Amino acid sequence: MSHRVLTGITTTGTLHLGNYVGAIRPAIEASRAPGVESFFFMADFHALIKCDEPDRIARSSRAIAATWLAAGLDPQRVTFYRQSDIPEIPELTWLLNCVTAKGQMNRAHAYKAAVDAAVAAGEEPDANVTMGLFSYPVLMAADILMFNAHRVPVGKDQVQHIEMTRDIAQRFNHLFGQGEALFTLPEAQVDAEMELLPGLDGRKMSKSYDNVIPLFEGGAQALKDAVARIVTDSRLPGEPKEPEGQALVTLYDAFATPEQRAAFRAALRGGLGWGEAKQQLVAQIEGQIGPMRARYDELMAHPEQLEAILQAGAARARAIAGPFLQRLRAAVGLRPYTSTAATAVAKTAKAALPVFKQYREADGKFYFKLLSAGGELLLQSEGFDQGREAGQWVARLKREGLVAGAPVQRETDEAAIAAALAAFQDE
Repeated sequence: MSHRVLTGITTTGTLHLGNYVGAIRPAIEASRAPGVESFFFMADFHALIKCDEPDRIARSSRAIAATWLAAGLDPQRVTFYRQSDIPEIPELTWLLNCVTAKGQMNRAHAYKAAVDAAVAAGEEPDANVTMGLFSYPVLMAADILMFNAHRVPVGKDQVQHIEMTRDIAQRFNHLFGQGEALFTLPEAQVDAEMELLPGLDGRKMSKSYDNVIPLFEGGAQALKDAVARIVTDSRLPGEPKEPEGQALVTLYDAFATPEQRAAFRAALRGGLGWGEAKQQLVAQIEGQIGPMRARYDELMAHPEQLEAILQAGAARARAIAGPFLQRLRAAVGLRPYTSTAATAVAKTAKAALPVFKQYREADGKFYFKLLSAGGELLLQSEGFDQGREAGQWVARLKREGLVAGAPVQRETDEAAIAAALAAFQDE
């Protein structure tokens, strides 16, 4: 079986040059690797959590789908689909909801941030929390597990959701797999150093800083106008200029070969004026983005082309999702009455053991948790500054049981916790 990689694409807002260099271009290049089966989906169900403007949802989804295709995503090579075109995903979300502990969702970063913001504003903790926001990680788990992705490229803030997905999958496998792993446990792929483009003022390119260079919106003139606003030093034409640390040079580098980069630096040190340098930058970017923009404009002018591509992708996705969901329905007992599986005798399997899991959260601290053999959360630790401290506590709990003063939060009754810890001493 090929290695499956799944990428969710946020469908709100418009994309800029930094999005292209930092996310779109590398993701498209990775999709061309041999032996990789790539799934790219427009996460429009997720968009409903953040936005209640229907026209904006529809317009943004269409523009971003066109952007990815114009940038080179090959719908013949990858499975490219709209999340909302796969009805198996919300059905799987419900199956997963039924095995997901509320206590686990209470610790999701987005939910905790919403609660903290409400409390800080003097409101009720859950004042601004919808069930969409609260159970967002379960929908994300369904996106991933529906296609049994092996790897999911995410930002650091999403690693917790992949960990939650693994926990949910393990519990489902234990409860309903009868010794078979119905779900693959996905791995998070976090780029060690995602390429961040500087904006017009030298800070990272971000809409919140109002310093972006548009990717396609506004055409070639918008690109030229934005580049003209890039901040440079006050050296005049003819004066030598130091290229290093200049946002203009970093932007040039993102679209240039090593030879072009060296020549551009040499020209600046030789007195090339900033105005001429900006014209060269525009030409360099336009040489690559211009043809893509033409394809983008064509797709936006002919939405039927875009719709046909996405419907074809949905058909490919559903060819996988449909049969798999039928297996999952049967596994949980949602079967035709005539099914022989309805009276099948469960396979006997070796008793599974509880498990300690150690991990690091986005706050930089180290944690551990104790899960029952069935995947139920029994103990959740406090954060530790050092991974060694977490490991020492795990070893002590295995050796001595639930000792007084242990820096943990009990998630169930002490009898169940004690029984689980006793299993380690019986090994």
